[in-house]
Parts: sequence; structure tokens; C-alpha cells
Amino acid sequence: MQFAPSFPVMLRTDDGVRIDAAHTPPTGSAARDVGIVVAHGFTGSWRERPARRIVHVLSAYGGVIAFDFRGHGRSGGESTVGDKEILDVAAAVRHARATGYRRVAVVGFSMGAAVAVRHAGLCEGADAVVAVSGPARWYYRGTKPMRQVHWIIEQPLGRWAARMAKRTRIAVGRWDPIPMPPHEAAALISPTPLLIVHGDADAFFPLDHARQLYEGAREPKELWIEPGYGHAESAATPELVRRIGKWISSNFS
Repeated sequence: MQFAPSFPVMLRTDDGVRIDAAHTPPTGSAARDVGIVVAHGFTGSWRERPARRIVHVLSAYGGVIAFDFRGHGRSGGESTVGDKEILDVAAAVRHARATGYRRVAVVGFSMGAAVAVRHAGLCEGADAVVAVSGPARWYYRGTKPMRQVHWIIEQPLGRWAARMAKRTRIAVGRWDPIPMPPHEAAALISPTPLLIVHGDADAFFPLDHARQLYEGAREPKELWIEPGYGHAESAATPELVRRIGKWISSNFS
């Protein structure tokens, strides 16, 4: 697949962290006043092929701002795994507005989904929110992949491995204070429309996370349980991403 052309952007958060990003203008008949911010999962990057494929598909529905969270890839700082990352999303949303997009949707995957929900609940800026494969609560260890994620975050050897293998720098120490969990932040999003997408084959977070997010949110909200869908960007098919793009368009029409 040949991806739509993108242009590098360097953003800066309110707490001074440099964020590596890219702007992909709208393609084809996409609305010229719609911006879509794409937030990747833990240890991901906008430069990886699954994320670039998603950006390419979404560019048919609006211009796309994709970025690396703090501590990831070429961005500065250290990852706080869902806490201060709301400032990264805020910087991307601001840039979308400054670029000329009048309506802005945030689409997050896994950790990015948690951040998208928390940003929408605690900050201003998003006109629609899509949370894909996201957790509803913190410290979940009920699956083997999530036990491995906690080992990476909490153990020196795990943090070293993430830095060497995935260019992800993780802050040392526990949250203090513990940030508001996504299912509580979801209650604060209304009247902004919220779409929750989750696969019944997700190996990281079982369906009760999606249901807890949905139950915590107020209208307008939708829940899509996708048969056979695994986890986050790597499992997202172009067909699913197109449906997400159409949902965004329907809420901006």
C-alpha cells in the first residue's frame, strides 16, 4: 500500500515536552474542515506501518495529525503510561485547530484510547472521541499480556528492554497522585459523542473493560463489539477504520 503523503511537525506540550508528529492532509472528497488526531498504543509510534495504514485510511475522512506520545520514538520526555499524556493529545488538538480544522475528533488505541477518554473528560478541545481497545481501569493484570506490560513498566530490566527494543523511555516510580481512571473520566465527556470499539478476541483487555467504559459514559455514546477483532492498531482492518471514519463524519454532518 502506498500511503498518503504526510509532513513532519514538532509540537510542544504545556509542560514543555517536544512531541514528534506528522500532518496528513485530507485526501479525495474528505471534508476539508475536519481534523482527526490519532493516538497510538503503549510502545507504539506514528511511524510504524500499522499506524501509518490507519492514518492513510482516515485521511479519506479528514486531515490527520498523528504523533508519538512523550517517551516514545523521537518525542522528548518519559512515558507516564496514561497520566501526563493528556497534554500530548491537547498539543495535537491545538495544532489541528491552528492548521484550520474547525472540528476535531480524537481516535485512540489501547493506552491512546485511555488517554483520549481522559483528555475528553478533563480538557477541552475534542468534538468527538473514539476509544479502541482501551482499558477502563488501572493496574489490570488479569491477562498474560498485561502482566508482561506491568513487568516492563515496573522492573528496571523491563524498562531497559522497552528503551532498547521499542525506543520507549518509561518514567521510574509510581503515580502520585493516581490519575482519574478512564471509566470515571468517561462520565465527564458528554455532550461530546463517544464511540467505544473493542474486540471479543482482545488478548489484553476483556470485554468488561469496554462495557465499564460504556456504562460510565453518558449519551451520546455507542459501543461496538467486534467479532474476531484482537487488539489495537495491529489488528485493525481497513474496513473497521473506514467505519470509524464514517462514524466521525456522521457526527460532523
